[in-house]
Amino acid sequence: MATRPSDRQPLADQMYEVLLDQFMDGLWSPGRPLNIGALSRELNVSQTPLREALARLEHTGLVRREALKGYRVAPLFSETELIKLMDARLVLEPTLTYEAGRRTTPEFLQDVADSIEELRNCAAGDGSKSVRAYLSADERFHFLIAKQSANPFLESAYRSLSGHVQRFRLFAELGSSDAQSPARDHAAVYDALAAGDAEGAADRMRRHIENAKARALKDRQAVTGG
Repeated sequence: MATRPSDRQPLADQMYEVLLDQFMDGLWSPGRPLNIGALSRELNVSQTPLREALARLEHTGLVRREALKGYRVAPLFSETELIKLMDARLVLEPTLTYEAGRRTTPEFLQDVADSIEELRNCAAGDGSKSVRAYLSADERFHFLIAKQSANPFLESAYRSLSGHVQRFRLFAELGSSDAQSPARDHAAVYDALAAGDAEGAADRMRRHIENAKARALKDRQAVTGG
């Protein structure tokens, strides 16, 4: 699968996009080694831009670098790890939502509404582009709220989790659970924010994370077969 270099986009960026598309298409299973030499031959590029692209993917949590072994696709979360990740979100996100609810602006509410509409549209789509757009819209909703909290320390704590959150979303096989459920949950949070009900918004975010936790555990069982 050769690629054609573009004068407008650095080759490392192109390789990042190519590899991310392959993840979205399900071509890389959890735990699989990523052989840079083989990828270099397959994609008809030198190893340098591939190493740069893999380093970027490492920051997303999708791949891991092992000393003396190279890169490997990150494994599935264990059930315990998944529960602890969602519990960490339960600590952070209702508080972020409450603080954001105390500082709503028309521009913020419009941005949140736009992210929800995009999520709805992507959930009805098909293919890797829809998956990527879905994950991006979902992530945008949560980042908008984190930023609007006006607490850089809480926002930073949430952002440190975001790569792990995206990793479980992707490896849980989008579509094995109701892909429209997050949009409905987001809309419920938005309604409370738009009504100026900061406490209600925080409570609905808490319910959203609980729902996401239940879906994630169900999806993990579907992937592992147990």
